[in-house]
Amino acid sequence: MELQERLNEVRSHITVAERQAGRKAGSVQLVAVSKTFDADQIRPAIAAGQRVFGENRVQESQGKWPELKTKTPGIELHLIGPLQSNKAADAVALFDVIETVDREKIARALADEMKRQGKAVKLFVQVNTGLEPQKAGIAPDDTVAFVDLCRKELGLSIEGLMCIPPAEENPGPHFALLAKLAKQAGVERLSMGMSSDYEIAVAFGATSVRVGSAIFGAR
Repeated sequence: MELQERLNEVRSHITVAERQAGRKAGSVQLVAVSKTFDADQIRPAIAAGQRVFGENRVQESQGKWPELKTKTPGIELHLIGPLQSNKAADAVALFDVIETVDREKIARALADEMKRQGKAVKLFVQVNTGLEPQKAGIAPDDTVAFVDLCRKELGLSIEGLMCIPPAEENPGPHFALLAKLAKQAGVERLSMGMSSDYEIAVAFGATSVRVGSAIFGAR
């Protein structure tokens, strides 16, 4: 199956999931995860009308996205991988959305860089819903207070929450927890769901899903 066919299939599945969940068509944003794929492999997705993409690493993204963004106005690039504070300046310069704010040091670095560069980047807080020691993200019990700190002390506008459930567990309870935390924190957007479970995420209220292999193929 060609990339455009796979992309259209994912779009169709999202539309069906929206309808089954009683949600408005088009309420879920598709973030095409292009990590590890080069510019030539990404261009067919752009040609098919996809404009929102996700990347895991700042340095890898710098090698392909500046030119792609220059040639195609309207691209929205999301950082969905862990961010180190020494990469904050580069991340603010390149990305439109950073979904992996998970500690005060990163939040402060981003606040400083956005002020210095005069650029407002949309921010999500990553929540480690499974409390996995090897995975980034703030603990669920600390989420509301952290969002409050980002807003009141650092002046950041937190738009949503993001999670990556444990691979071996049913994702539903994790998506439900993230939706509950979002309400408590007063944020409206939920980034959750990947190639294996994005339709479930839509049912639990995802406003964006991050889909890579179902579009681009195996890495």
